[in-house]
Formats: sequence, C-alpha cells, structure tokens
Amino acid sequence: MVVVLIVACEVAFWLLLGLGLTARYLLRARRLGAGLLLCVPLADAVLLAASVVDLRTGAEGSPAHGLAAIYLGVSIAFGHQMIQWADQRFAHRFAGGPAPGGQPKAGRAHAARERRQWLRHLLAYAVAADVLGLLTLLVGDVARMVNAWAVMGPWGIILVIDFLISFSYTITPRKG
Repeated sequence: MVVVLIVACEVAFWLLLGLGLTARYLLRARRLGAGLLLCVPLADAVLLAASVVDLRTGAEGSPAHGLAAIYLGVSIAFGHQMIQWADQRFAHRFAGGPAPGGQPKAGRAHAARERRQWLRHLLAYAVAADVLGLLTLLVGDVARMVNAWAVMGPWGIILVIDFLISFSYTITPRKG
C-alpha cells in the first residue's frame, strides 16, 4: 500500500506542478496558479500521514516505509529547486520569459555547485533519518521498524560516493 501511495504522491507532485504552471502562464490566473503550487507539498503531508496511520494500526515497518521517508527527504531538500527549474522552463516556453541559464560545467563555479548539491543530498538524508526516527517513536517498538531503517545503509554508501565525487571537483576542478 505504501509503495502505491509513494507513486501516487509523485504523480500528484508533477500534476499539481503542471496545473499550477499552466494556470499561471497559459490561463494567466496567477492566484489559481499560486494556489495550486502551494498544494504541491500536500502530497508530502498525505504520504507522511498515511505512513503514520499504517504503522500505528499495526503494520510492520518495511523498506516501503523507508522509501516513503526517502521520498519526503528528497522532496524537502530538492523540491523547491525542481519547482524553480520547471517554472523557468515553462515561463520561457509559454510566456516569453528569459531562457533558463545553464549550469556551470567547469572551474570553480562547477565545483561550488557540486558541493551545494551534495549538501542538499545530505539534507535529504538527514530529513529521511528524522522521519524514520519520528515514525519509530510513534510506533514505540524499535524491533518493528528495523526493516524500514534498512534503506538508510545503501543510501549512506551512495551519500559517501556522492561526497567523494562532488568534492573531488574542489581538489581537481573540471577543465573548460
């Protein structure tokens, strides 16, 4: 059930984003667009609430619950950035807005961007761990939540690899 809800929340995220941008730029209904864009985080709230209800009604913590925590962490750490990315492209394509700027591909600017993105990755990891901690407290039984925490180990390895790659550009910047 939780995996289906994660997929539904991801679909809701992109659907609300698309509808909000469509209302803002194509229909020129700025208030409606802003309202729809403000609803984007509701998908996260629904996922968190459903996970809590699922666990409080006796479900065993599973990797799906861990995946829900990861989804929430990534959404909090990268969600605003994804919305800005989509908004810039939508404004350029449909409303005559300026062309979106490209990301630096070399030098110090690239290294700085890679470090910032890694820090966002670390934030996502920390938020996911906090969500799992909250769920564990609400369940009140650490043994029931062990499987949910299992997703953090592989993600921790990915986080370390991302650190090594991201910060390597500080030591040896990419040539232009």
